[in-house]
Amino acid sequence: MADNSAAVEIPNRALFKASEVCDIVKVQPYVLRSWESEFPELGVAKAPGAPRIYRRADVEQVLKIKHLLLVEGLTLAGARRRLEEESAPVAADTPLDELMGRHARERITEVKRGLRALLDLLSGGDGELRLTAPPARPRPVAVARGKSARGDRARPARRSGSRS
Repeated sequence: MADNSAAVEIPNRALFKASEVCDIVKVQPYVLRSWESEFPELGVAKAPGAPRIYRRADVEQVLKIKHLLLVEGLTLAGARRRLEEESAPVAADTPLDELMGRHARERITEVKRGLRALLDLLSGGDGELRLTAPPARPRPVAVARGKSARGDRARPARRSGSRS
């Protein structure tokens, strides 16, 4: 299915009035109202009795419905089924290879092995994670300054100034 939202310029706003949606999608208001009855998830009422407002996603949905009905020739029921299929989550019994491509099971098995190896490394090998404090390091010994390590001989004093 071609992406109709790219062909139609939707203003960059969050909410739209019904008349604005009709202008964007190029349908009559009675058509939009009939589609609302077939697709109840379209539009949001601010308050009971208030006019319906539409989110940007609703406008995109109306464009998809128009495409399915007028370009692909589906009925309202067919368009509803197609949109439900597109938004339906993947079935739990769908084979993993079909979802992720070829060699997916091997890649997942490799990841599992790597994660188990990390767990073993962290846990010490028995499969149960244990956290321990790092071993205490000996404190450095302070070295006394003043006397030289070579005995009582003191270093010659530095001369200040220039040499003559």
